[in-house]
Amino acid sequence: MQSLKDLFVLLLGAISALYLLNIGVGVFEFVPDNLPLIGNLDEATATFLLLNCLTYFGINIGPLQKLLPADKRLKSEPPSSPADKK
Repeated sequence: MQSLKDLFVLLLGAISALYLLNIGVGVFEFVPDNLPLIGNLDEATATFLLLNCLTYFGINIGPLQKLLPADKRLKSEPPSSPADKK
């Protein structure tokens, strides 16, 4: 791994994927699914984390992630001004 951040993102993605695979068979849940309105928030959060971890490594599978190329999302460079072009 290049850095501790890469390792952390990889670990977070793996935990999210394992949670979504439902290895606990419904016995181990942070929020029970039968609660109205908030029952699926834990799965939504795990999905959000997994998609963002995949995007971090350049794998774009979500429809909203195609708005910007992966290299633009990873680099936070300020936009160039018109004066720089002259």
